Amino acid sequence: MRKLLIAGGTVLALGLSGMTVASQTPRNETFRMLQLFGDTLAVVEQYYVVPVDNKKLIEAALAGMMTALDPHSNYLSPDGFGDLQERTTGEYSGVGLTISAEGGLVKVISPMDDSPAARAGVKAGDIISAIDGQNASGLTVSQVSDKLRGAMGTSVKVTFLRDGEEPLETTLVREVIKVESVTGRLEGDFGYLRISTFNENTGRELAAAIEKIKTEKPDVKGFVLDLRNNGGGLLTAAIDVSDAFLERGEIVSQRGRKPDQIERYAARSGDLTGGLPLVVLINYGSASASEIVAGALKDQERATLVGLTSFGKGSVQTVIPLRNGQDGALSITTARYYTPSGASIQKIGIEPDLEVARNEAEARIVSRSSFIYSEAAYATALDASIGAERKGAHTPREAPGEDYDKDADYQLQRALDVLRAGGDLTRLAAAPEGIVISDGTVQTAAVDTTEEPEGE
Repeated sequence: MRKLLIAGGTVLALGLSGMTVASQTPRNETFRMLQLFGDTLAVVEQYYVVPVDNKKLIEAALAGMMTALDPHSNYLSPDGFGDLQERTTGEYSGVGLTISAEGGLVKVISPMDDSPAARAGVKAGDIISAIDGQNASGLTVSQVSDKLRGAMGTSVKVTFLRDGEEPLETTLVREVIKVESVTGRLEGDFGYLRISTFNENTGRELAAAIEKIKTEKPDVKGFVLDLRNNGGGLLTAAIDVSDAFLERGEIVSQRGRKPDQIERYAARSGDLTGGLPLVVLINYGSASASEIVAGALKDQERATLVGLTSFGKGSVQTVIPLRNGQDGALSITTARYYTPSGASIQKIGIEPDLEVARNEAEARIVSRSSFIYSEAAYATALDASIGAERKGAHTPREAPGEDYDKDADYQLQRALDVLRAGGDLTRLAAAPEGIVISDGTVQTAAVDTTEEPEGE
C-alpha cells in the first residue's frame, strides 16, 4: 500500500470497504443510535419549514462527528479532499491561510509568507468572524476554506477578530499561492534559511538554498533556520529538513493507541552544513512539522532554539479516502508525536533555549494566558499523555521595550548573537539597549519602567 505522509499525518489509499471497525459501544446500542440518526433525518426532511438537501445535512453530521473527537479530526467533502491533495503540491489559488476550528470558531494558525493575508496584517490567533458580510460562526474548516479559495484575481472580504483590538475588516484578492517553501540569504557571516511551509519540494529547496549560500560565502560561519509562523505540512518534508542537519540519531517517533503501534524515523549520515553552528527560530505560530524539526534538533543537541514556545500540535492525522475519494475522506487522529528524548509535543510545544519576544505586543500576549493561541487553548484537544503541561502565562526572558526599533527583528538579532557565541549561551553577549529582562531590569533608562513586568 502506498502511503503519503501529509500535514503531520498519513494519507492511506484505500476505502472503508476493506476495513474492520471496532466499536467500544455495544453493537446493539450502535445500531439503535444509527436508527435514531435515520429517524431524525426523516423528521427534518418531512417537517422542516423549507425543503432540505439531505446530502448537505449528512455531510454536516459527519463533520460534527469528527470535530467532536478533537480539533484536527474532520470530514473532507470530495472537493475538500481534492483541495488537500492540491495544497501538498505547493500551488493553489486562495488568500494564504493555515486555519483550524474550535468551539464553532475558525482561527488562523499562521498566514503564509508574502500571501494576500500576510500582506494585510493577519496574524496567528486571529478569528475569522465574517466572510463577504456573512457570519462565519459555526462553519467548519472546509466550509471556510471553500469560501476563501477561488479564481485568481477575485476578491473576498474577511473580518478578523483579535484579542484587545478593533476588528480587522479587509478585502483580500485571491492569488495563485505558489508556495516557495524555502528562501535563503546571507546575514553577514551567517546564512539565513526561511521555511514557510513543509511540502513536497521543501527538502530539495533547502539543499539548494544551503548550497547557494555556501557558494556565495565559502567561509560561512553558521546558519539560522527560521520556522516562525510555519503551520506545518508534510511529515516527510519535516524528516528531510531535520536530516539535512543531522549525521545520525532519531528524528521523531509516532505512537498510536496500541503499544506496538510505534514508528520511528532516523537520520541518515550527511550534514549538509558540515556541522556548522545552527540556531532555530520558533514562536507560537510554529506548529506540527515545524515542531518535529525544532524538537529533533534540540534533543540531538544540534541546534539552539531562540524565540517563544511553539504551538503544541503533536498529533498525527491519517487521511482515509472514502470509496477512493468519491465520497471525500476522513482526516482522523491516529497517533501522537514524540521528540527523540521521549517528550510529547501535544498541547505542550517546544520550549526555546533562549526565550525572546519579537516585540512588545508579542510579549504582552505571552504574559496574558487568555491571549496565548496554542493547541492547549482548544477545549477538545488531545492530551499530552505524559502528564506534562504547557508553561502558563509569564513574562518572556527578553522583550523589546517601547523605544526599540519596531522595524528591527529582535529575535533574529539574538539568533545571530547566539551564532557569534558559537551556540554557547553562557558566552552570549548582553541584550542590547531598549530590552526589558524578565526580572524587571531594563538595558537603558530610555525605556519607561514605572510599571514592572509580571514575574514568572
